[in-house]
Amino acid sequence: MERALYIHIPFCVRKCLYCDFYSISDLSLQDDYIDALISEIKRIEDKKLKSIFIGGGTPTVLSKNSLEKLLRSLSKFQFTEFTVEANPGTLEKEKLIVLKEYGVNRLSIGLQAVQDKILKSLGRIHTFSDFLENYEMARKIGFNNINVDLMFDIPGQGMDDWKETLEKIAEIKPEHLSCYSLIIEEGTPFYELYNMGQLNIADENIDREMYHYSVNFLKSKGFVHYEISNFALPGYECIHNLTYWNEEEYYGVGASAHSFIDKFRYYNVDDVKKYIYLVYNDESKREKIFISKKDEMSEFILLGLRKIKGVSKEVFKKRFSDDVYNVFGQEISKLIEQGLLMDDGKNIFLTNRGLDIANQVFMRFI
Repeated sequence: MERALYIHIPFCVRKCLYCDFYSISDLSLQDDYIDALISEIKRIEDKKLKSIFIGGGTPTVLSKNSLEKLLRSLSKFQFTEFTVEANPGTLEKEKLIVLKEYGVNRLSIGLQAVQDKILKSLGRIHTFSDFLENYEMARKIGFNNINVDLMFDIPGQGMDDWKETLEKIAEIKPEHLSCYSLIIEEGTPFYELYNMGQLNIADENIDREMYHYSVNFLKSKGFVHYEISNFALPGYECIHNLTYWNEEEYYGVGASAHSFIDKFRYYNVDDVKKYIYLVYNDESKREKIFISKKDEMSEFILLGLRKIKGVSKEVFKKRFSDDVYNVFGQEISKLIEQGLLMDDGKNIFLTNRGLDIANQVFMRFI
């Protein structure tokens, strides 16, 4: 079985106002952190991986030397897909060249919107022009698999803004797009503003209108809608993310990263200094949770339903030695009756109506 590898880089120039991922802006620890990461990576015995994904935070905020040192430690692995997340405010030609030299074959660039006023309102450190400059530079250096992250239902963003964002990005023809609705997460500046009544969020109808427009528009441009929020040109679906949605095994290294290996989920501490200490002194202190067969089956369903093609009944039976209807028949039948799921004989998947209230559907399997 080929596993995937996720590597977390927790450093950012500045945290975006909506972000709840673990990150810090103090870059003074990056050298010690990279050394600790490499130490953790050395413990992985697999030589062949399905994919590698370096995320954050902002991986491209690392110095060229730190980035090269980390990438060199990964050269022992064989892989099909190697993704690095990039922020247009930190992406430079020299770093792109280093990424290319060490086998990175996929970039995921966080843009969110094409209007500078909206980018500023989100706390982004770049402009749309910065993004275009970096995108063209990446193309010239030879990157032929690029994802662009976009966000809708942003405070102050109208339907015309969202259409303009999609149209301008479709013009430059990335291979992959991730389109996410803004979620107000607890512990973020946006959450505080929302609770004080200082953040105007669009109502659910506008959110759904934006989503439906995305699906129809991107399909008309040749993109395959293969996961609730993800679209790809044929053959460019993200291998790494499909590992999660298929509930397959993966390693996670770095502060706040987690792994799923041999029925156990491992959680690294979400503190850079503590992480560095534990890597060298007492790795056994990281949290370890056994995933029971019942929980694994539930996760398989709710993660699998994120895929537009849904859950394969045959794969479920092979993996768990049981028919999916023997385990979840009551829930599935009721959801089909309500028009939220469909069974085409091979797969069970969300209907268009089910996609709109997917989280409510998922809750039925918990």
